[in-house]
Amino acid sequence: MALNNPAFNNPAFQDRRAGQAYPSLTPPSAPTAAAQHAGVNMAAQAQMEGMYAAPSAGAVQTDRMTIEDTVMKTVSLFAVLLVTAAVGWVWTLGGLAPAADTRINALPWVIGALVGFVLSMVIIFTSRKKVRPALIFAYAAFEGLFVGGISAFFEYLYSGIVVQATLATLVVVGVTLALFASGRIRASKKATKIFMIAMIGYLVFSLINLGLMIFGAPIAGGAFGLRSEPSPLFGIPWGVLIGVFVVIMAAYSLVLDFDQVQQGVRNGAPRVYGWMGGFGIMVTVVWLYVEILRILAIARGNN
Repeated sequence: MALNNPAFNNPAFQDRRAGQAYPSLTPPSAPTAAAQHAGVNMAAQAQMEGMYAAPSAGAVQTDRMTIEDTVMKTVSLFAVLLVTAAVGWVWTLGGLAPAADTRINALPWVIGALVGFVLSMVIIFTSRKKVRPALIFAYAAFEGLFVGGISAFFEYLYSGIVVQATLATLVVVGVTLALFASGRIRASKKATKIFMIAMIGYLVFSLINLGLMIFGAPIAGGAFGLRSEPSPLFGIPWGVLIGVFVVIMAAYSLVLDFDQVQQGVRNGAPRVYGWMGGFGIMVTVVWLYVEILRILAIARGNN
């Protein structure tokens, strides 16, 4: 499926028909002389009996991608993100907790956002030739700076908002994963096309809104530009309505991520591609968290 998280835009995650799966790591050899036939058969039978008696091979032995191994890689990436998020939080506030005289330092999330974006582009466009776990870990570290810095900034403005956003993000991820694991929700070509059209529309809107805010357009005078303007629906800010729609898009993006990991395992992709699976999931979860954080900030700022 081509229209999805670019982190999975790799043949390892593409659906393959019978006979097109990844070749075996150790291609079988055939006997070259009739005189060796009986001996080879006996040796092969003994080898097979030993294989059946041995425990099942895991990801390390087969060097193939598995769900369990991908989960472990994903958890390790999020662990790095959380550590550097704490650094970004302290760096932004200059201490462990907001204070009345705190001066917000925007450097952590600016550095994290810019370097993280550059690293993500490098990872995406070079993963077809070689997956580099070190770059993915570096991305997680800088993305943590961004998440920690921007979280500290919103927490300084709206006390308790980070806990609310974190819980909401965990609920969305948990529900999406449960629905996907139970088979009640699946990615489809039609839904993915609609998703991509919606993503393009949202990107265009975000760029226009950013431009209006930068150039000080009077119609975008709120802290979040056009998002702060009230809508005809009971005066609810446009940012809240659009944000709910974006959260739904992010949830479907998670479905695509889970589906591509499943495809990679089914195709027998090399084990190293588990890092790409973790990378793709991290990108989506961070996007989801930031969108929920913005929804809450717009709603609380409006009140």
